[in-house]
Amino acid sequence: MTKFTVSIHQTANPKIIKFEANSFLTKYESFEFSNIDDAKNSPLAQQLFHLPFVKKVYISGNFVAIERYDIIEWSDVQTEVGEQIENYLNEGGAIVIHEEKKKNPVTVYAESTPNPAVQKFVANKKLVAQTFEFTSIEDAKLSPFATALFQFPFVKAIFIDKNYVSVTKYDIVEWESITLELREFIKSFIEDGKEMVAASAAKVLEKTTTQLDTAYEALDDTSKEIINILEEHIKPAVASDGGNILFESYDPETKTVKVILQGACSGCPSSTYTLKSGIEAMLKEMLAGRVEIVEAING
Repeated sequence: MTKFTVSIHQTANPKIIKFEANSFLTKYESFEFSNIDDAKNSPLAQQLFHLPFVKKVYISGNFVAIERYDIIEWSDVQTEVGEQIENYLNEGGAIVIHEEKKKNPVTVYAESTPNPAVQKFVANKKLVAQTFEFTSIEDAKLSPFATALFQFPFVKAIFIDKNYVSVTKYDIVEWESITLELREFIKSFIEDGKEMVAASAAKVLEKTTTQLDTAYEALDDTSKEIINILEEHIKPAVASDGGNILFESYDPETKTVKVILQGACSGCPSSTYTLKSGIEAMLKEMLAGRVEIVEAING
């Protein structure tokens, strides 16, 4: 156990004096306390405030600095204060008590999807305001959560929607051996209150409400109708399977609609059937004469 010794040092301000210890008192942190109530998390500072001449207490690195009131001169009391601090430290007194952050209880459960390479992890709280897909660790620089998930060698892609995460794995492992590990990791990450996606991500990726509205208004009427149909009739169904569908383009000459498939829909063996029998059939029926073909682009 460290034997503390405290030395006294003058400062440029005659009202403030430093009591330097021979060992660090805090790690990379500084604290300033203006009164005994302010110092509720520092037993050392609270004890010092019982001295009637103490105005402020600073604790940083290996020293305690005290600012005095004018009722005394430091030369009259500094030796006794230095000894008091030294004795307190050698008796094992607490310097600063860090309050543990209370974790918000979070439930995360795993769901299989129509895509055998994708598992959906659903939380009981909102995770993001917009959808985000990341297909590599370089692509995930705007998401601390996705960056952390990509540290698992079997993670191939990550799709994040309102309250769930769809994880695409490489074929090197089976879900039975990794689902519990991923579920616990995701649960802990959310409970710790860590950042899922950077605040700037929506703007950088042109996903803010204003940016999306501007892009929508620039489209032709048929493209707007296609988007509305996808939003109302298609997206809820694919979201329940852990995926997403985005409008890419519409060509009135060839009557071709291109869409982007994300999450569990991307690379799903059944996506071609869904695309042709579901999405294409619906658009052809609802936009008769204007849509003939729907092509998919994997996100």
